[in-house]
Amino acid sequence: MRTVAGPEAGALEARARALAVLRIRSTALAVALLPAAAAVVLLAGSATGSIGGSQDEGWTALRWVVTGGALVVLLLAAAVAAVVVRARPALTPTVPVAEETAPDLYQLIRDLAERLEVPAPSAIALTPDCDSWLEDRTHPAHANRRERRDRGALAVDEPRPVRGARGPGPAAGADRVVDRPERGAPRAPVLVIGSPFLWWMRVAELRALLAPVVAGTGPSVHPDIASARRFVRGLDAAVAVAARGGEPSSGPAPALVAAVRRPAFAFVGWVARLLLRGCRDHAAEMERAVAAAASERAQTVDYGLRIVAQEQVGLAYAGWDRLLTRVALPAWRMGRWPSRLDAGVVSALTELSRRDRLAEGFTSRLSERPACDLLEEPGAMDEATSLLAARLFHGGPPEPGPDWSPVDWGAYPEEVVDRKWRQEAARLNRLLDERDDADEPVGAAPAPDRASGPAPATLARVIDRLTAAPAGPADGTDGGSDGGSDGGAGGGAPRLAARLSVEVAREEAAASRAHGQGPAAGAEGTAGGSGGDPWIDGFAPAFPLQPPRTGRELLADHVTAMVCCAAVDTAGAAPGLDWLDGPALLVGGRRRADLAHPVLSLVEDGDDGPLRAWLVEVGVRPEKPVRLV
Repeated sequence: MRTVAGPEAGALEARARALAVLRIRSTALAVALLPAAAAVVLLAGSATGSIGGSQDEGWTALRWVVTGGALVVLLLAAAVAAVVVRARPALTPTVPVAEETAPDLYQLIRDLAERLEVPAPSAIALTPDCDSWLEDRTHPAHANRRERRDRGALAVDEPRPVRGARGPGPAAGADRVVDRPERGAPRAPVLVIGSPFLWWMRVAELRALLAPVVAGTGPSVHPDIASARRFVRGLDAAVAVAARGGEPSSGPAPALVAAVRRPAFAFVGWVARLLLRGCRDHAAEMERAVAAAASERAQTVDYGLRIVAQEQVGLAYAGWDRLLTRVALPAWRMGRWPSRLDAGVVSALTELSRRDRLAEGFTSRLSERPACDLLEEPGAMDEATSLLAARLFHGGPPEPGPDWSPVDWGAYPEEVVDRKWRQEAARLNRLLDERDDADEPVGAAPAPDRASGPAPATLARVIDRLTAAPAGPADGTDGGSDGGSDGGAGGGAPRLAARLSVEVAREEAAASRAHGQGPAAGAEGTAGGSGGDPWIDGFAPAFPLQPPRTGRELLADHVTAMVCCAAVDTAGAAPGLDWLDGPALLVGGRRRADLAHPVLSLVEDGDDGPLRAWLVEVGVRPEKPVRLV
C-alpha cells in the first residue's frame, strides 16, 4: 500500500475536511427542502389519486398542513441563506500596495510563488503588526465597496491581481495586461505583510519569512477548500449580523421594530451557531492541514535563513510593542501621531540590541539591503501605516487635522514630550486651585497669596499638598472611600487621584465626540459617508494597547510631569526621547531614569524625602513657578 507524504498529504487531508464541511451545508439544505418534498409528494399523489382522495377531509387537511409548513420552512431557510450569503465577513484594515508603488516587492513574491509552484497572491497589503497572512477578499460586499481616499487606507479597494502571475509575459513593446483567473476558478487571496518586517528585515530574510505564507495560496485556490472557507466565514458573519440586529432600534417606532427584529435575528443566529458547531472541528482540521502542507512545501526555500528570520520576528515584535506603548501612545493622547513608526522601529530595535546581550550581533545585518527598499516610496507607505496604527490602537480620526497632526521624530521632544509635561502640569495645578476653592469656608476672606488670583504653579505646592496631614470631610462622612487602596497615602493624594481620573476621562470623551467616534457618534458618522470604516469607527480604539490608567498611575504621571517641567525651567534640563521608554528627561545631555521611585514614594506613602534629595542632586528649585500651557 502506497503512503502519501509531503505537502500532497496535507492537501489531501485539507480537501477531505473541506468536503466534510460542504456535506454539513448539503445536509442543512436537505433538511430545509424535506418538508417541501413531502408536500410535493402529497400534492402529486392527490392529483393522481394514488394517495387519499379529493373528498377525504383527513388527507385534505394533511396536505394543507404539510404545504403550509413547507412554505414556512422554505421562507425561514431563504432568510437564513440570504443573511449568510449577504453578510460581510470581517476584513482586516490594511494599507493596499499597488504594483506601481512596489514593483520589486511584487516581483519577489512572483518569483517565490513560481519557485514554490503555487499561484501568486492576487495583491499585497500592509498591516501595522508583526504578522503576515493570506486573506480572502472575494466576497461581493468587499468587491463592491466604494473607493476611499483616506490616507490611512482603512477601506481596502478591490485589490489588483499580481500582473504576470500566470502564463507567459506580454510581447516586447506590448502593453502589460492584468491576467484574470479562469471563469469559475477561485481567486488567489491577498498577501498581508506586517509593515515592521519591511523596515527591520533584510530582503533575503523577508523572502524566507514569507515562503510558508505564499505557499498557502496553493490549497486556497482549490474549489472545495475555497467553498468550505466561504461557507464558514459566511456563518461567522451571520452570527455577528444577528447579534447587531437584536440591538434596540433608533427609528420612529423602536419598540415595534425591535419586537419584530429581535426574534427574527435570534432565529438566524441560532441556526448559524448550530451549523458552526457542526463544522467547527472539520474547519479547524482543514486549516491545520493547509498550514502543514504550506510549511512542508516551503521547506526547500531558504531553510537555514528561515531560522534567522524567525529570530528576527521575536525581536521585531518586542521592539514594535515598546515603540507603540511607550513612544507612540503618549503622542496619540495629545492629538499627535508619529508619521514614521516603521522607521522608528529600526531605531528602537537597534537600541534594544545595544542594551540586551541576547540581541547582540543583530545590528550587523543593517549593512545589507532592507526590505523597505522594495517599495518605490517607503516614506509614504510608512506614513499611511502609521496613521492606520493610530486609528487601530488609539482610535484617532481618519485623516489629519488641526487637532490630529503628524509629528517627525526630530520634533518629538519639543512638540510631544515638552507639551505633554506642560499640559499635565497645568491640569494638576488647575485641580489644586479647584480644591482650594472647595475647601475655603463660605464668607471667609481670600488667602493673601490668592487675593490677586490663583496660586502660582510650583512644584513645592504639589509636594506640600501630597504630604499634608489628611483632614476629615466637612460633612462627617468617611473620606477613605474616595481613595480605595490609597487610604494610607499622605494628604489629598487619594482624592486628587480620583479627580484626575474623572477629569482625564471627561477630556478623552470630549475628544472622541469631536472626532466622530464612540457609541453616540459612530452610527451617524458612518452613515453619513464621511470616509470612515464602519468596522472600527463605532469602536475607538479597536485594539487598545493598554487598559485605562488607574487614579494612582495618573497622579504619578502628573507629578512626574510637574517635576520635569521644574527641572527644565530651573535646572537647565531638556526633554528627550528614549526609543524603548518614550519621553525622557535629559540632564547634562544624559537621561535620568531614576525619577520613578521618588515620585512613587511621594504619591503612595506621602514621603517627600527621596524626591527632595533628587531635586537637590539635579539642582531643581521647587519654589520657582513653572511655565504652563
